[in-house]
Amino acid sequence: MRNLVEAFPLHMKEALQIAQDSEWKASNDQFRNIVISGLGGSGIGGTIVSHLIADQIEIPVVVNKTYGIPNFVNEHTLFIASSYSGNTEETLEAVETAIAKGATIACLTSGGKMLEIAKENGYKYIQMPGGLPPRAAFGYSSTLLFKLLENYGFVNEQLIADLAKTPALIEKNIEEIKKTGLSLANKLEGKRPVFYTDDRMEGVAIRYRQQLNENSKMLSWHHVLPEMNHNELVGWAEDQPEIVPVFLRTKNDYYRTQERMEFSKKLMTNRKANCVEILADFDSDIHAAYYLISVGDWASVDLADIKGIDATEVDVITELKTKLSKI
Repeated sequence: MRNLVEAFPLHMKEALQIAQDSEWKASNDQFRNIVISGLGGSGIGGTIVSHLIADQIEIPVVVNKTYGIPNFVNEHTLFIASSYSGNTEETLEAVETAIAKGATIACLTSGGKMLEIAKENGYKYIQMPGGLPPRAAFGYSSTLLFKLLENYGFVNEQLIADLAKTPALIEKNIEEIKKTGLSLANKLEGKRPVFYTDDRMEGVAIRYRQQLNENSKMLSWHHVLPEMNHNELVGWAEDQPEIVPVFLRTKNDYYRTQERMEFSKKLMTNRKANCVEILADFDSDIHAAYYLISVGDWASVDLADIKGIDATEVDVITELKTKLSKI
């Protein structure tokens, strides 16, 4: 897994080349909404991308993470099915329902049943390299999702330009990223992490949580501001020395939210929590998000090493899938 984290910017570069070879230009006039359906490592790209395009896209984007689909899906929906393996049962069931409701289908996958469906029905698709744990294919899946949306005219040129510069930015800052990730891992050992972000960066916090779940075999949770100031903040009424609040910040966080973060950090510190702050000091939200994601990915494998466990192993998920295959 450490080698796969190291390859993150390389995966992005390869994805940008794949996207160049998979370009199409389609009218988006017929679409009134977009649904991105995917789970786990295949779905986190949809969550993050939907947040990063929210301030410039003109129609609603909904991320779907279950068997069913929203009732509004119809012939005016662009339904993007994202399954790295191509065999995610929830996504396959969701896409069959979307087909029946007349949605326009586009697929993002490495193969499996999903690729078969796309080819048999003449659906638009982008195929990425296979053979990776889905969470380790984020460099491919998220980059290609941006490009797929660009093919439909939903992503502006500046955003794509920022995306294209991201691999070089990660490589330029890799020593700082690794150092910050290792420092975070050391602070999280034996503790319970909680990740806090501005609402528009929630997908990044979810990525941290999921990477610690799978790579570090550790429970954690996340919340966003300002929402957590209306509920969870009150839960910090007692000392919590076992909890490490990690504030994932960018220079574009809303100014009032920044004040809320400072207040929250002070309260948590007074409750004996060892707060950590990681700042992505970039003008572009895409650069900030991918920088923070890279730090979190490194922290998750460093923490696995500290704990002496295999970051790649996810036997309990395999066990569940085996059980479900028999139903």
